[in-house]
Amino acid sequence: MLIAIGYIVVLLSVVGSFAFGGGHLGALYQPLEFVLIAGAGVGAFVAGNSKKSMASVRKAIPMALKGVTYSKDVYMDLMSLLYVVLNKARREGLMSIESHIEDAASSPIFADYPKIVGDANLMEFITDYLRIMISGNMSAFEIETLMDEEIETFRHEREVPVHALQNVADGMPAFGIVAAVMGVIKALAAVDQPPAILGELIAHAMVGTFLGILLAYGFIGPFASRVERCVSETVKVFECVKVTLLASMNGYPPQLAVEFGRKVLFAAVRPSFTELEEHVRQAKAAGGKA
Repeated sequence: MLIAIGYIVVLLSVVGSFAFGGGHLGALYQPLEFVLIAGAGVGAFVAGNSKKSMASVRKAIPMALKGVTYSKDVYMDLMSLLYVVLNKARREGLMSIESHIEDAASSPIFADYPKIVGDANLMEFITDYLRIMISGNMSAFEIETLMDEEIETFRHEREVPVHALQNVADGMPAFGIVAAVMGVIKALAAVDQPPAILGELIAHAMVGTFLGILLAYGFIGPFASRVERCVSETVKVFECVKVTLLASMNGYPPQLAVEFGRKVLFAAVRPSFTELEEHVRQAKAAGGKA
């Protein structure tokens, strides 16, 4: 919704000011200029990316339009889940959670958190490192290094669409100049025509530069920035899990370990200490009944 509102504001501001300033909107209607610029941008995008990169862009578009779903409620569920798992491991030993990790789909612990179980990447991250913790063959420092490498790889993969879209945005003004130069060449070839016709041809040529800059900074560039913010929000959930698990490995009790995880969250989705404490208390009570 916000991206649609932003695009509408851009169009109304640019086209509206042109119209109210006495400009003729018909002069801006140059479909061939748009085809030239957009077609060149698409061609450059295809030439500069692999099939895998283009597939990642296709996946990033709906994510950016819909927005990341990691709300405060999701984070509270995540930290409650981690608390329950770590508390069980602390009371009964790490081996007590092995069966839950190996078959999370039928685990009574994970069944209470469908939002977390439904996120395949997040579940894989949690269960993989719980398995490593159970093995007992790696220190907290070694696991932290491995987590950092995996998170960095994940970030790099998710930022491929950002760079691809930003490169297209960077090229749009240049393609606009190409369209303008071609329009000027066309106008110079008609130098024997009356001034009114020459003026119209030059105006059409300038529309190319206008479209290139508008597409770059009004549409494609902001969309690339939106994808980048979605990536940052997606990576943050892994950092929350990382900090929580490492705090547990370093000897902190589960209730304090999830507090470590809470502290790394963005302010907009970070629950307060009281909110998290109450949520964990409810999870603890539910776990005790189970």
